[in-house]
Amino acid sequence: MPELPETETIARDLHEMVVGAVISGVAVPRPDVLREANVEGFERALLGQPIRRVWRRAKLIVLDMDAHLEMAALDPAWRIVVQPRFTGGLVVDDGTLTETERAYVCVTFTLADGRALHYRDVRRLGTVALMNRARFTAYSGALGAEPLDPTLDDAAFSGCVRESRQAIKIALMDQKRLAGVGNIYANEALWRAGIDPSREASSLSLGECATLRHELRAVLAASIEARGTSFRDYRDARGERGTFVGQLAAYGRAGEPCRRCGRRLVGTHAVDGRSTVFCAGCQR
Repeated sequence: MPELPETETIARDLHEMVVGAVISGVAVPRPDVLREANVEGFERALLGQPIRRVWRRAKLIVLDMDAHLEMAALDPAWRIVVQPRFTGGLVVDDGTLTETERAYVCVTFTLADGRALHYRDVRRLGTVALMNRARFTAYSGALGAEPLDPTLDDAAFSGCVRESRQAIKIALMDQKRLAGVGNIYANEALWRAGIDPSREASSLSLGECATLRHELRAVLAASIEARGTSFRDYRDARGERGTFVGQLAAYGRAGEPCRRCGRRLVGTHAVDGRSTVFCAGCQR
């Protein structure tokens, strides 16, 4: 599933590639991915709209359509809000994508410059929503703090996680507490911080929370630098794979030696029903 580093990579790519482009056509061959609009309303709202900004919130990729902020009272200020989930992604097509690569296209935005922006999704578990400014503000407001936000200092981070009686791994992945952290980077941050994923979040000391915050930010930043983690489906907006998989120390390495102490890593589904990999020797 694309998490914060992957969606941040896609959003940055798209911001460079499509800002200023005008949507001249909309096709929705797989309308079951649409949310908060039907096909006709989706097309009507977006035709002729210029893309002003592309950015990330949590695990979402957000495309702002409002061309003139000073006209916000008049503009509908539509936002396309993409939640890729397991196999979804956005890719820019300059005409060179193969038919095989177009096989799973669910939504296509034709751009006036001749290119196309496709939302592809093999399993069609992701969504493409149309929201106005008020709706998006309410939707975003229900999400937690951004882990890379500089205002999320040690005290604020501690407040996010230590009030939870759940396992610390579950607390890290709770999108109402922290927005954007998923299974891969929860495993990695906890391994880096030397904290057992099954420990009750409220049992962490202030010092452990500070260490965890530092390691979480470090692993997210390192993965963004490597353009994300690709196992199977994830591709960036240019169709390329992320390379962080080679730096993973825990996730996907069950049964292999711990890179810190050499003990064999444990893999379990007992914490939250998802794959949890940790070292029983040096994660306490």
